[in-house]
Amino acid sequence: EVQLVESGGGMVQAGGSLRLSCAASGFDFSRYDMSWVRQAPGKGPEWVSHINIGGGSTYYADFVKGRSTISRDNAKNTLYLQMNSLKPEDTALYYCARFLQGSLDAWGQGTLVTVSS
Repeated sequence: EVQLVESGGGMVQAGGSLRLSCAASGFDFSRYDMSWVRQAPGKGPEWVSHINIGGGSTYYADFVKGRSTISRDNAKNTLYLQMNSLKPEDTALYYCARFLQGSLDAWGQGTLVTVSS
């Protein structure tokens, strides 16, 4: 069974940092690109970041570019998102997702990030 379990969310003041983690199991993590997606209260999901299988290629939405770093440890089957200089508008449920043939085919349950002003 494919499982993705996010952790690391919490409440932080504006300007603070958080490191999100996503533990993967039930599939060969090293063979899949991975993404982070977020959903703010009352809004639709929006893509945040993407990383290829080896970690050598990374991509970011403009709203986190320069403030966040996606990475992965294939030996630990874990995906990360380091977020710095957090803003209140970053408040959202953050999901990790597996990327397969142009779509995100497996999602975790999400971890909540709340940024206070």
